[in-house]
Amino acid sequence: MQDKIMTKPGGTRKRGRPFLKIKHGSAVVPIYKGRVRKWDCYTVAFHMNGRRVRRNFGSLEKARAEAQLVARKIQEGKAEANDLTPAQRDNNLAAERLVAPFNLPLVAAVEEYARCRQMLGDVPLMAAIQEFVRRNRGVQLGVKVTDLIEEFLATKAQDKLSRCYQFQLAGSVRRFAAAFPGELLAIKSAEVDRWLRSLNHPPVTRNSLHRCLKVFFSFAKSRGYLPQSEATALEMVPMAKQGDTKTEIFQPAEMGKLLEAASVHELPLLLIGGFAGLRVAEIKRLEWKAVDLERKIITLRADQAKTASRRIVPISDNLAAWLRPLPQEGRVVPKRAPDLTKLAEKLAMKWPRNVLRHSYISYRLAIVKDAASVALEAGNSPDIIFKHYRELVTEQDAQKWFSISPPEGWTPSASDKLKCSPRPSRRRHLIKSILG
Repeated sequence: MQDKIMTKPGGTRKRGRPFLKIKHGSAVVPIYKGRVRKWDCYTVAFHMNGRRVRRNFGSLEKARAEAQLVARKIQEGKAEANDLTPAQRDNNLAAERLVAPFNLPLVAAVEEYARCRQMLGDVPLMAAIQEFVRRNRGVQLGVKVTDLIEEFLATKAQDKLSRCYQFQLAGSVRRFAAAFPGELLAIKSAEVDRWLRSLNHPPVTRNSLHRCLKVFFSFAKSRGYLPQSEATALEMVPMAKQGDTKTEIFQPAEMGKLLEAASVHELPLLLIGGFAGLRVAEIKRLEWKAVDLERKIITLRADQAKTASRRIVPISDNLAAWLRPLPQEGRVVPKRAPDLTKLAEKLAMKWPRNVLRHSYISYRLAIVKDAASVALEAGNSPDIIFKHYRELVTEQDAQKWFSISPPEGWTPSASDKLKCSPRPSRRRHLIKSILG
């Protein structure tokens, strides 16, 4: 609804008639023109609360603005609210002009301002806004955790990280997204800390989840979804204290007992884990072509290693003696890897977690006496090697460990070799035996 201005044709009017009429809907507010001494005077006249009200202005522009305001209020049935001083009316009109570009009612703007001041207390609103703009300059606002999951996992796949690590990252981030469905920028370190503690995980598991989420938040920061100048919520959450965990290993006699009872298809996992220190997951991804018995090294590609970095592991003399008679084609361990815990159960032995790797590192460190070198071979940090494996065994015990060799002249039987061979080779062998 627009205001209408009605004037007398020809510019002449009879005495006592309005000079101008402002109309809004059915409400009409007249403006009268007169003179006071040498100056023109404009009077806005209307009825309020049963009384006639006259307001005088020195300019037609101000009189017209007042008449338009009064006409709108009368039309809306709020004429009682027109009892404002000229200064108040000027402030009201100026405020409406300021909020007009934002298509926001004046009362809504005032309510929002009042809430902000209440939340900020004594902090000036402009200072708070300037700080917010500084912190979040270039940051994409409104992004949720779920919005970034696929982008994050795609970059990790492009980085050629191991599938096992990618699977771990995906599970950790999706679990976090289910607990924090809101905006990424609104997540606080205290909330994350409470959530991690509520899971009641052992310290090792909790810290593993913590590290995966820290990788995700670092990615979000690098892509402009979090402020560059501040630590992320995960960086501010302390790691769980793990305490001193007991590193359990096999004695040389126990390892000899396991090797004596192991079948041929169990031997590669047992031997490479105990005498080269590879992780079980790394051995499962290993191929025989990476086992160089001439140069006595095992080469782990970056996509095979847990740390996503290429690694060279030495082959000891006793390990080479065990591996030479075995069939060396395809994968070192079949997809359905043998369960060595069952072998230990048959011998009434315990199978501590990561016992083969712990044994290798402990005995290797006792011989080499260099934590950095052993860390490089094992794909670990020198600090961890020094903290968990130093002086667990004597050098004499280490010599016995790496002296465990197969019986002289030992070789697997033809049937045992066939069981260890890849399926295509077994098919060819069967066809050849049938056809003669």
